Amino acid sequence: MSSRERPGEDSLIARFFAPIAGAGGLGLADDAACLTPKPGHDLVLTVDALVERVHFLPEDAAGSIARKALGVNVSDLAAKGAEPTGFLLSLALPENWTEDWLAAFAAGLGEASRDFACPLLGGDTVKTSGPLTLSVTAVGEVPSGRMVRRTTAHVGDLICVSGTIGDAALGLKLRSTPAWAANLSPDEQAHLADRYLHPHPRHALAAALRDHAGAAMDVSDGLAGDLAKMMRVSGASAFIEVDRVPLSTAAEKAIQASPDLLDLALTGGDDYEILCTVPEMNLDSFRKEADRVGIALSVIGRVVSGHDLPVFRMNGLERRYDVGSYQHF
Repeated sequence: MSSRERPGEDSLIARFFAPIAGAGGLGLADDAACLTPKPGHDLVLTVDALVERVHFLPEDAAGSIARKALGVNVSDLAAKGAEPTGFLLSLALPENWTEDWLAAFAAGLGEASRDFACPLLGGDTVKTSGPLTLSVTAVGEVPSGRMVRRTTAHVGDLICVSGTIGDAALGLKLRSTPAWAANLSPDEQAHLADRYLHPHPRHALAAALRDHAGAAMDVSDGLAGDLAKMMRVSGASAFIEVDRVPLSTAAEKAIQASPDLLDLALTGGDDYEILCTVPEMNLDSFRKEADRVGIALSVIGRVVSGHDLPVFRMNGLERRYDVGSYQHF
């Protein structure tokens, strides 16, 4: 399709994005959105950009890219104990974009928006000579003064994670070098691939985090690296019992066949699970709340005094991961 046959920017917005906009977006007919926070609430804002070949692959389905773009931001809000209010989208389309691709992207974005209760409020569309690039700015609300920070882990707190760790990193490896996964069933391989393509932000856990967590962040750049970040800014260290780190059946089977994959599971990114610290007296109540919303929770270690990298213990051995989390620069 030639560029002359494509809809212009105004038509593009009206056709693909206005139908999925929330009330605060004013039909995407104005230059800005309008939000009124609930009385007694603070706004929490987060932004993430995704670039083709850095955060997703050219062959990824348009709907999957859309879901990931929104999901990673809702995950950030969840870790702050915030309930999603809406989001802004900036979309830089390369020369070869098609209406079919954009229709599938908008459909995936609309589905994710409904699933996460996070409506579209506005944004911008531009043309780029570079790769497909998109940026989402998400807005959430928390009761005033109750945002859960990553800087407030305390010595003695238990360290917990939601869900399972390492699936997304293994799913990405599966796409680039699939031979190592020959011992996995098609369903197990599909599980790992889906975890990379479609993050499942734990926004249902937001209220429980506000009530019970000392500190929290989402695991976007790898458990080991993100835990090190949290401990560093909290002025503490940690130990982790590796055999308590939750693994899916597929990840466990893969690691049993190739033990070196354990390091990838502990350091690889894109899990989008919640990493948090919890005072021991709060643990039972926190578990009950997590169970009530259907989110698995595992205690994997404890915050300790010191400034060294967290220690990962396994089979009587101790290891510190100095690779850090993913860095763009």
